[in-house]
Amino acid sequence: MAAKKRIAILGAGTMGIGIAQMFAAAGHEVMLIYVYDDKERARPVETMTANLSILKEEGVLREEEIQPVISRVSFTESMEEAARFAQVFIECIVENLAVKQDYFQQLDALCPPSTILATNTSAISVTEIAEKSVHKERIIGTHFWNPAYLIPLVEVINTKYAAPAVIEEMCAIFRNAGKMPVVVKKDVPGFLANRMQHALFREAISIVENGIADPEDVDNAIKYGFGMRLGVSGPMEVIDRGGTDLTYSIHKYLFPHIESSTEPSKLLVRLMEDGKLGFKSGEGFQTWSKEQIEQSNAELTRGLISVIRSLGRL
Repeated sequence: MAAKKRIAILGAGTMGIGIAQMFAAAGHEVMLIYVYDDKERARPVETMTANLSILKEEGVLREEEIQPVISRVSFTESMEEAARFAQVFIECIVENLAVKQDYFQQLDALCPPSTILATNTSAISVTEIAEKSVHKERIIGTHFWNPAYLIPLVEVINTKYAAPAVIEEMCAIFRNAGKMPVVVKKDVPGFLANRMQHALFREAISIVENGIADPEDVDNAIKYGFGMRLGVSGPMEVIDRGGTDLTYSIHKYLFPHIESSTEPSKLLVRLMEDGKLGFKSGEGFQTWSKEQIEQSNAELTRGLISVIRSLGRL
C-alpha cells in the first residue's frame, strides 16, 4: 500500500471540510487552513462530527472510529505552517480567478517544488489559475463533488503546463483513498461531469419553460427512470449496447427538437431576478418549506449512502 500523504486544505468551508474528512478517514494527516471567517462560520469539527455521526447511524463506521478521524485533522491560519507540513495542497476558496491566482502564487513560493498544488474549482480554467506561478508543472485541478466524503468521483484536470507524473501521482493518491479519479485531458470550461450535468439541466429547464412537464415530473422522470441506470451503465456503454446505428437514428430525428441555446433560460433569469432562489428563499421552480428543505437534505445524504452501498462503492 502506498504511503500516506500529508494533505493541506486551503479553506474550511463545506467542500474543504468534506475533503478533509475524506482524507482523514483514509488515514492521511490533514491540516485545514482557515480563510476569511471559516473558523466561526463553518465550525469544521462540529460539522465533521455530525457527518460522521450520520455514517455511524447508517452502519458505515463504528462509534470508536469517529474520534481517530477527527484527531487526524489539525487547523491553522498560517500559510507558512501549512506549506511546511504539506506534501499535497488542495485549494477550496471563493470562485474568483484573481484571488485564486494570488493564493497559488503565494503557495508556489512557499512550498517545496515537490509539493503538488491543486484547485477544487468547478468552473475556472486551471491553466489560468496557474499563470502567476513559477512551478506551473505541479499545479492541477482536483474537482470533488459534494458531499466530498461520500461521492467517489474526483475530476483530475490537466493543464497545458502540468507534468504527467503529477497527474499520475494524484490519481494514485485518490485511488488509495477509495476515490474514483477521472482524468480530464483538456482544461475546458465545465471540465467533464459539469458539461454533461448542465446539458441535462438546460434541457430539463426548457421542458418546464415550454410547458411539456411540471418540475416535479421532470425530476421523477430521471429519479425513477434513466437516472437509476446511470450509476451502473454510463452513456457511452448504453450507446454501444443499443448500437451506434440506433443512436444515430434517434439523434438525426431528435436533435432539431431539443434545447440548443447558448444563453441561460429566460425562465431561470426571471426566477433569479424575482428573488426565487430555491432553498435559499423557499421558492425556485418549486416552493419549499423549512421542513421540506431539511427533509430533502437528510434524504440526500442517507439516500446517497444507500445507493453507494448497494453499488458496492462504500
